[in-house]
Amino acid sequence: MKIKISNFIFIAFLLNSFTFGENKYPIVLVHGFLGWGPEEMGGYPYWGGKLDFENYLRSLGYEVITVSIGPVSSNWERAVEVFYQLKGGQVDYGLAHSEKWGIIQKPPNKNFKGLHTEWDGHHPLHFIGHSMGGQTIRMLAYQLKKIFYSDLREEYVEESTLLGKEHTGWIKSITSISTPHDGTTLSDLVNRTVPFLQNFIILGAAIGTDFYDFDLQHWGFIRNKNESWISYIRRMRNHSAWNTKNICAWDLSIDGAQELNTFLTVQSDIYYFSFTTSTTYKNKKSGKHIPDKNTSMFLKIRSRIIGSKTVQYSDGTETDSLWFENDGVVNTISQRGPTTGFFGSDPIASYNYNEPLIPGQWYEMGKLNMDHWKIIGQAKMNNIEKEYILSIYRDHCQVLWEISE
Repeated sequence: MKIKISNFIFIAFLLNSFTFGENKYPIVLVHGFLGWGPEEMGGYPYWGGKLDFENYLRSLGYEVITVSIGPVSSNWERAVEVFYQLKGGQVDYGLAHSEKWGIIQKPPNKNFKGLHTEWDGHHPLHFIGHSMGGQTIRMLAYQLKKIFYSDLREEYVEESTLLGKEHTGWIKSITSISTPHDGTTLSDLVNRTVPFLQNFIILGAAIGTDFYDFDLQHWGFIRNKNESWISYIRRMRNHSAWNTKNICAWDLSIDGAQELNTFLTVQSDIYYFSFTTSTTYKNKKSGKHIPDKNTSMFLKIRSRIIGSKTVQYSDGTETDSLWFENDGVVNTISQRGPTTGFFGSDPIASYNYNEPLIPGQWYEMGKLNMDHWKIIGQAKMNNIEKEYILSIYRDHCQVLWEISE
């Protein structure tokens, strides 16, 4: 029996479509340091502000999920919270972790119905993280892959849905936006000069007293009834958590990030993307970096600090002038991908739409002339700028959905 060439081509096309077809996996948005979820800030979106990226992408046919996790917690705890918010169940930070840091292992108020309970190895997700959110997703990938033990002799496996067993294939891709993969020198510099939590005063002035929670119930830190915002901030600044390594300040520092980079390495079945941002330029006379016109007013002082000062690692080595370029919060060089782990850098390549994507390496999607907050829509913009920012997210989500099954 003869088969017409046209029929053969049609059959081949169908087989190719099933084998290499687009995926339609949901996209999860993970906020960064000082971020908030959909039910906080009076419903004002972290992702996009008035542009509301989540609803915009949904209008284009994408399934988008936004999580809300501890704004100042460590990446370990933030990643655990992402898992249980999506999958559902009682948050469990692990017995070993909880005993080490003296926290509540299973905070009773952190029990979730699940935003996407069907999530598993056959139904993976795409993750996009802004700022510290990119670190958090990498931590989640690590927690999913590894089996953890509740004792030093590794005799007893953690009795945790997340930590007690290996989860293969649950993450399709990780995208970081303005993420301090190698840390930000701002964390080290601010800790030496002004209180790290000074940002909270600004935040409090902007949002009032009833819309925001530090979400540190696992530390036994709960806002008292009728407590003023300033009193809440003052207690937070004096909390013992800030003297440990189990907090955002350590993970965001250059030493803390180096420690994370040593074990949060790329996985061979995950696709990785990074967007970098910068709003500074080099002063020819001084060699320092100064903010350009696209740097928000309240970031300019910090931008100048990052653009003019080096920071020492614990081993005595020092960052150099390549670290001066920044987006007002994070050094641009740190945003490309993890490079400072004790065993070397993750592989990083420039994205080329003409070449097939390979899992297990970072694709740098390009440098954007936007500050740390404008890239998520938290700034005044004209219509041209609004459309440009929307196009960045729209186009990248298309890239994610074009990844082969």
